[in-house]
Amino acid sequence: MKAVLSYVLIVASVFCVGAQDLSQPIPVDQSIKKGVLPNGMTYYIKSTDVVKDAASYYIIQNVGSVLENEDQRGLAHFLEHMAFNGTEHFPGKGILNTLQKHGAVFGKDINAYTSFDETVYNLSDIPTKDGLVDTCLTVLQDWSNYLALTEDEIDAERGVIKEEWRTRQNGQMRLYEVSMPITYNHSKYADRMPIGLMSVVEGFKYKALRDFYHDWYRTDLQAIAVIGDVNVDEIEQKIIDKFSKIPAVDHPKERYVVNIPDNEDMLFSFGTDPEVSSASISFGIRHKKSLADETVGDLKKALLESMAISSISARIREKSQQPDAAFLSASVGYGGLSRTSKALSVGIYPKPNQQQDAFTEVLTEVIRAVKFGYTQSEIDRAITIFDNSYQNQIAKQDDRSHKSIENIIQSNYLSNSTMADVEKEYEIAKQLFSKITPEDVHNTIKRLYTKNNRFLNVIGVEGQDNLTEAQAREIIANVENSNTIEPYTEALDGKTLVSGLNIVPGTITSISKEDKVGSTTYVLSNGVKVHYKFVDKQKDRVALNAISYGGKSLLNDEDLASAGFVTSLLGMSGLGDFKATDLRKVLAGKTANVSVSLGDISENVSGNSNTKDVETMLQLVHVYFVKPRFDEDAYKVLQNNLDNYLLRRGKDIGEKMKDSLTYAIYGKNNPKKPIFDQEFINQVSFDKIKAVYADRFSDASDFEFFIVGDVKEEQLKPLLEKYIASLPTHHLNESYKDNSVEWVANTIDKDIYIAMEDPKASVNVVYKREMPYVKKNVVYTSVLGDMLQLRVTETVRESEGGAYSPRAGASFSREPKPAAYVNFSFDCNPDMADRLVEIVKNELQKIANGTINEEDLNKTRTNYLKENEQSKDNNGYDMAMLTRYFRYNENINDPKNFVDIVKNMKAKDIQKIAKEILKGGHSYEIIFKPEQ
Repeated sequence: MKAVLSYVLIVASVFCVGAQDLSQPIPVDQSIKKGVLPNGMTYYIKSTDVVKDAASYYIIQNVGSVLENEDQRGLAHFLEHMAFNGTEHFPGKGILNTLQKHGAVFGKDINAYTSFDETVYNLSDIPTKDGLVDTCLTVLQDWSNYLALTEDEIDAERGVIKEEWRTRQNGQMRLYEVSMPITYNHSKYADRMPIGLMSVVEGFKYKALRDFYHDWYRTDLQAIAVIGDVNVDEIEQKIIDKFSKIPAVDHPKERYVVNIPDNEDMLFSFGTDPEVSSASISFGIRHKKSLADETVGDLKKALLESMAISSISARIREKSQQPDAAFLSASVGYGGLSRTSKALSVGIYPKPNQQQDAFTEVLTEVIRAVKFGYTQSEIDRAITIFDNSYQNQIAKQDDRSHKSIENIIQSNYLSNSTMADVEKEYEIAKQLFSKITPEDVHNTIKRLYTKNNRFLNVIGVEGQDNLTEAQAREIIANVENSNTIEPYTEALDGKTLVSGLNIVPGTITSISKEDKVGSTTYVLSNGVKVHYKFVDKQKDRVALNAISYGGKSLLNDEDLASAGFVTSLLGMSGLGDFKATDLRKVLAGKTANVSVSLGDISENVSGNSNTKDVETMLQLVHVYFVKPRFDEDAYKVLQNNLDNYLLRRGKDIGEKMKDSLTYAIYGKNNPKKPIFDQEFINQVSFDKIKAVYADRFSDASDFEFFIVGDVKEEQLKPLLEKYIASLPTHHLNESYKDNSVEWVANTIDKDIYIAMEDPKASVNVVYKREMPYVKKNVVYTSVLGDMLQLRVTETVRESEGGAYSPRAGASFSREPKPAAYVNFSFDCNPDMADRLVEIVKNELQKIANGTINEEDLNKTRTNYLKENEQSKDNNGYDMAMLTRYFRYNENINDPKNFVDIVKNMKAKDIQKIAKEILKGGHSYEIIFKPEQ
């Protein structure tokens, strides 16, 4: 009792937050164990069973491209690649081969990234059996200090990184590089893009990479994190035993921090590019970011900043939904720019030739807040949203993913952010909320909107009336000194989602149980079926899905263009009595959302909520059926967006490739496979969109509902009677039509030449074979695709250095026609394209001929069994189980439908499916190449 009382007094002292208490530290999450070894290495351990019998491992290197010398540009990123190409305990591809045998997938479970200030490696969701904990810790140990960096592997990786650079090069990237000296005020950040210079990548001496490694990969700049279903004490002892042996570096180089210098006058950049045909404006104001220990005062400051920024964002969103707005979209944010700086940022996408007006309109909303502050209703709404967010975090804190926990740890290590105890922080926040005034929020935006440290980057379009520096300065001065700006006002009349609706509740006419999947089926008085299962593997989460056959297959060709924008216009229009901006306000503080979609053969309603807001989710479903909103002003905004998208895609290489691919496969003027051009836009109409929606969604008759999650039957049943049983039905039972679009030929082989600034080839190879939908065929086809991915990674990427991310896959479609597909796609050096295509085609042919790497098959088998078992820890598994069971009479939890097939499959099964796909199937091979 004395211990309990002591705890209560301590907590009370923390929670008593007055003005004099803002210097108190934020309470720390004690469930994360943190320590520092004698050699300077930091470690973190968190026990969580969010993924049962598995753990994730990270090494956070306080090292990034900003530490490179001029002749080292690109080596931090190069070093990250080399960590997968040989270490003391895992020669060559030993890390990948070892972990792939236990079901891990490169790129998904095994990966890394390099940024300006850090390099982070991850091994995710690795089973904790078979000695794998020790194996993964050994990998981290090797990444810390024991990379092999052999000359052969270094030379082999040069080509891979050159192809990574080639894949990412486009007009937007070139213009981003133009803006960097202005955004970062000519600091070292401005010319330290992690990808580096290809002249350095292709020509650096081996010693240069090894020197960078030994200078910067060292224990005092490293943290490791182990997160998962583990015993904290046991892991801590393993870390102490294994990592304490790594020697600290004598006389280490200083790990300096690059500060972006201040600027009194606004910095400006302007750029155009032949492959960019839409403008954008980025206005920012830099601020210093503290790395000191965080206090309650910092929490209050952060909450006020979020309130100030989110309210301006809502105002701008409201403005963007007016047809006469000069901009298509805009955003305001406040966030990290570098290790020691943050920025107030304003991003604007103007309508063509309206850059000056767009900048004026968006800046006016910022200045309106600076001049006059915020309304009490805006502040109350922001507090409600924050309060709800805290409650959701607390309810779901045991379900946080490994990655989300690592993000908290990483911020603590690199930026000294507090690993906060969210429950205690919420208690503090509630007291802060109770004392926040409009003046506090007003002073916050005034503090952020400063005269110094401003920068403006303009992406223009050749031939348009582009915003100049002189015009921008004049606009800023005029808006800041304007006497015509008035305070923001808003009026909501207190209506609810269902105000004014005459809802006549129905009843549940029958209830049945299905023990095989643990579900309950309710048949409602209007004939609608609802399949329900209580699942709380993920707490406080409820999901809804409703499916009806038909979709676009039942529409006339002349309605297809409009059908493609049904969901877009719905989202822009709002719902029921509320336009979109007001709907957000009505739903403030609610965790519930619903969306509708119209597919080729079905229409769907999907939603999710927390437990307390299930009623709101079902209200949204009800209104989507009985009172959808189609707003004519919203349609005008949609038209503006379509016109701009047409303009924007005109010079985009990727869009040109997409259109050419459509022509090559389906021919020109195919109504079911149109390209996005003016003729297509002309077919879209407001009345047709409304008519399509009414045709597909006004009758709930044959929608089959599935509700899965943390909601009890006694809470759900009366809500189903009120909101779902009351939906109008006409007892229809539709199906879809098979409107499959055939290719123009059984075999298509084309090289298509396109003018481009940075030459690259883009490869697209697809095989298609119609065959009966049999569960074994589905599994074998998927396995074939994953085995091909292993092969092309080894051949195209590693052996040839020909592509950074060659993609191979295979899938089996069930409807409308059952068919197997195999595909290969990647960007590459144009000079290597034809050779690489032959390599990937040969990989498929070799499997069809029976040349199958048994190790690849076993890696894939282990991965499937691992991921299937881990997926069962999510509510989504049960949603999939119910959907498949009631739609297709297929129980995914029955071993015979998956697990037994995977366990018992043989190489000959994969060979057979590969042979069937190649024999008598269709194929296309389309390669885009640069115009000479």
